[in-house]
Amino acid sequence: MAASTPITDVPVRAYFLGQSIDVASVVSDQGLGAIAQTSHNPLPPIAPLIVPIGDQGQGVLFGYGAVVLFGLSEPAEQAFIATLNPHIQAPFEQPETEAATIRLAPNSSGKVQDGLIFLSALDGLRLRIVADVMAKSVVLACYEIGAAAVFDRIEPYAVELQRQHRTSVQGEQLLKQIGQTLMIQHKIVGRVEIVDKPELLWEYPDLDPLYHRLEDEYEIRERHSALERKLDLVSRTAETVLDLQRHQTGLRLEWYVVVLIVLEVLLSLYDVFLSPR
Repeated sequence: MAASTPITDVPVRAYFLGQSIDVASVVSDQGLGAIAQTSHNPLPPIAPLIVPIGDQGQGVLFGYGAVVLFGLSEPAEQAFIATLNPHIQAPFEQPETEAATIRLAPNSSGKVQDGLIFLSALDGLRLRIVADVMAKSVVLACYEIGAAAVFDRIEPYAVELQRQHRTSVQGEQLLKQIGQTLMIQHKIVGRVEIVDKPELLWEYPDLDPLYHRLEDEYEIRERHSALERKLDLVSRTAETVLDLQRHQTGLRLEWYVVVLIVLEVLLSLYDVFLSPR
């Protein structure tokens, strides 16, 4: 009997499906088959969840709404995601995706080039490190697009202020932009913990070099810092315009009070000097 051909290439695709995935309900869903938890019970809401799919496929689910799939064809990926839909909260109409191929290359572990991720071995621990980095990357990609859209909406306000020293934008619109900015900041800092290393590395410190190299290859920290700066600028611009609007509203109210006082004085003078007795 001929020996089986060793696997050297594994397709991997990351999806950002929605605001969160209820991993506890995924665990209790018997239709997904056997589940291997990665931490103590009960499962924390943002802990990764390892899901075996078919004979060779594997999924890593993150409570903040991302899933990374290994070794699946595109139809198999879509079929698996369909089973997750009931557990996704606030799903996106067009989920952000990012694909790569993992290739076995003992001498280039952690290198990323032309859509290939080189690993020294294709064991579960290294795949989980890849999943963590790719999940963070796809979340960043989604919010980079969202932040750019918010930035584009905020920029005309600043231009309008420069030209007219006032803006016609409504306060509700500005508050909405600030709210969107705060939501993104809460997501990437509080839920995804972009710049924090995975808990797996505390148990397996020998994987530290692999994680940091992949983190550098995907520019996770640099992209996070750039996103934070853009969000901070959007927030400060919106707050400045809103403060200016409040100031202008206060000035108008002061003028209204002055006009009313003048009218009252004129009416009093009329009563004293001009009204018939």
